[in-house]
Amino acid sequence: MHLVCPACGTINRVPEARLRDQPVCGRCAAALMPDHPVALTDASFAAYIGRTELPVLVDFWAEWCGPCKAMAPAYAEAATRLPGVCLAKVDTDANPQTSASQRIRSIPTLVLFRGGLEVARRSGATGAAELVRWVRAELASAAR
Repeated sequence: MHLVCPACGTINRVPEARLRDQPVCGRCAAALMPDHPVALTDASFAAYIGRTELPVLVDFWAEWCGPCKAMAPAYAEAATRLPGVCLAKVDTDANPQTSASQRIRSIPTLVLFRGGLEVARRSGATGAAELVRWVRAELASAAR
């Protein structure tokens, strides 16, 4: 299983059986699957999404957005409740190229990727429990 380090961008190979062992990057020793969302940028987004073999849920947000701020604690909680899913955040103001390439029209927008491809999208703030249910349902549906 390939996992891209959110800190340095190195592609790491991790045996599937070791994913729950809190793997770290072979280059910089950063956690490959932290229990909190990682920040992605225009420079890191494509490689992280495209080369990480686990599903990746991305929250597109902005600092000035009230619903984004209100949802942030629920999103962070979901990171601890979704083992096997990498959670990331993209600040749409600081990363306009990624926001444009992903056709982000409103925020917060959540996009679920698997194998580098978008499998689901939803806009609007949501609670942690609903977010976890939605991700699990979409991954189960995509697996069929």
